[in-house]
Amino acid sequence: MDFWIKAAQLILSLAILITLHEFGHYIAARAFKIRVEKFYLFFDPWFSLLKKKIGDTEWGIGWLPLGGYVKIAGMVDESMDKDQMKAPPKEDEFRSKPAWQRLIVMVGGVTVNVILGFFIYILVVAAWGDNVIENDTLKYGIAVDPTFQELGVDLEDGDIITAVEGEPVENVRQINIQIFLRGARHLTVRKPDGTTRQLKLAEDIDDQMWESGAIMAVGPRVPTVVDSIIAGNPAARSDLKKGDSIVGVNGKETPYFHLFQNALGEKQESDSVLFNIALYRDGQPDTLPIYGTWNSDANLYTFGFVRKRPNWLKSTHRDYTFGESISRGFEKARWTMHDYAAQLPLIFTEKGAQSVGGFGAIGSLFPAAWDWKVFWANTAFISLILAIMNILPIPALDGGHIVFLLYEMITGKEAPQKVLEYAQVIGFILLMALFLYANGNDVYRAFFE
Repeated sequence: MDFWIKAAQLILSLAILITLHEFGHYIAARAFKIRVEKFYLFFDPWFSLLKKKIGDTEWGIGWLPLGGYVKIAGMVDESMDKDQMKAPPKEDEFRSKPAWQRLIVMVGGVTVNVILGFFIYILVVAAWGDNVIENDTLKYGIAVDPTFQELGVDLEDGDIITAVEGEPVENVRQINIQIFLRGARHLTVRKPDGTTRQLKLAEDIDDQMWESGAIMAVGPRVPTVVDSIIAGNPAARSDLKKGDSIVGVNGKETPYFHLFQNALGEKQESDSVLFNIALYRDGQPDTLPIYGTWNSDANLYTFGFVRKRPNWLKSTHRDYTFGESISRGFEKARWTMHDYAAQLPLIFTEKGAQSVGGFGAIGSLFPAAWDWKVFWANTAFISLILAIMNILPIPALDGGHIVFLLYEMITGKEAPQKVLEYAQVIGFILLMALFLYANGNDVYRAFFE
């Protein structure tokens, strides 16, 4: 059931975004009196689920939910209608219009996705507000990834980062993103003794974090308290109980959760390893043998329990007026686009290529229980991703068409018809290869990791 709820949310989200993206192309084309022969949600090879012709346009729903399209008359697109292109140009065809009008038609879909993403973020903030973790809630300060410290960063467990680039920390959750994706290099740090100092990070710290796997460099420092046991896991076959506070692993003190995780990820010996756990139960010390199962995604052994969120580590909820929501939502959307674009170069690294995902990865963004706040926030996020991906200068994408139009506007010469056709074929092959690779990664992770 969880799978189907996630799948339903993903399909609904994509249906909304694809329809509006293609509508952006359609509206721009019709504004310049260009004939649109087809408007389809999802692809319709061989047959369609629904179709109805209204005027010059056939409106329909295809059976293959991998995207959608508008077939614009007189344009080299995924339909590869070469017969139409061999005939003399007609007044209501794409190729008969000035380059600037054709450019507007091609950017219409991306423009709608950007506007929609910003609009939805504004409405989400207006309807549900925002949740942040403030420094005041960090009872034990921050936990610092040991690998991050090995990069020469002079941060210690128990410190508190009070400002990033001179701006007070509003949300502890954002610190890692600010360092890794937004170029933040100057931190103001308060030590446990109350003293404050300035810290300058290396300019290439983001590259070092990526290569070392220390992306989540800092986080709240919290104890490890068992909240519930997951059935069918080693914890369920042991004497571990709700309320147990774990303070040691194999003789090593682990009073906080990040130290506990570090102890479980030090060495991979086999699929299952016996650990001796030191804990407190009802205020009394105790020890407990328990098997750990190797988790390749997390790169450590796991027992199969859910830890308790400390009562003192609370998110602060903030409500905003509609005017404030416009500013807040605009900022969320702007940084979402920035952060996603900043990650694109990482795809061309070995680690980045392995992390590429398809529909499975996107579907995992949605919760197993329907939540409208999460649904709309994810829809806004995906809308902005679609805008960025579609504007990339890859043939067969909007960005590829835009490159050829800019070439025409600069040189005054149209690209040869054969070049456009070959580019379309090459682009389609590249996109299909990326599609198969990304979704292949999802399948591999689901069955072999």
